[in-house]
Amino acid sequence: MDTDLMIRVFPYFIEAAWVTIQLSVLSMALGLACGALGAAARLSRSPALRFIGAAYVSVIRGTPALIQVFILYFGGPQIGIQLDAFEAGVLALGFNIGAYMTETMRGAIISVDRGQNEAARTLGLSRFETFRSVTLPQALRLMIRPLGVNINALIKGTALVAAISVVELTYTAQRYIGSTYKPFEMFLLAGVIYMAIIYVTGLGVNWLDRRAALK
Repeated sequence: MDTDLMIRVFPYFIEAAWVTIQLSVLSMALGLACGALGAAARLSRSPALRFIGAAYVSVIRGTPALIQVFILYFGGPQIGIQLDAFEAGVLALGFNIGAYMTETMRGAIISVDRGQNEAARTLGLSRFETFRSVTLPQALRLMIRPLGVNINALIKGTALVAAISVVELTYTAQRYIGSTYKPFEMFLLAGVIYMAIIYVTGLGVNWLDRRAALK
């Protein structure tokens, strides 16, 4: 194993890791927003909204994320949507993980004991007040771990945007393989950095989980 080469290229991989982190954070923010809207639609009393929410989840989860990236980046210009590679990557990854977050959030909300909601309503709380004060706080605690799993999947999924030449970790590894012919070293280095990012993310999720357990 050529450790000297790995040390020489390490700074460039750190620059690429910053791009991966930006992709992850922006996509996660979009995914959380899509997940919240999707869960609200899925739990709505409106049949139309429930259909829209179910269709979103079904289409996104039923098609490969790479195809979604390609549709936005290569197919977008045909319908007047001009996006650079980074923007297309953020949108595709955000919409994709949002479908999974939709089901995570919906599952957490419906798992809260309905008896507590009924008790709150008998005390005179409105439906919105019951959701805000009784259901949501408990559901948020149940969401933390599953959302952490989704976030880890998102971080690893950022590798897909290498296919549209976003200079993140996987693309950087591929580029240096072309000039050094050292695939083992380059992919090993990229893998270690991915693991470090996910480890730090896991620490954050654990901290949030502990804080929620104390409340």
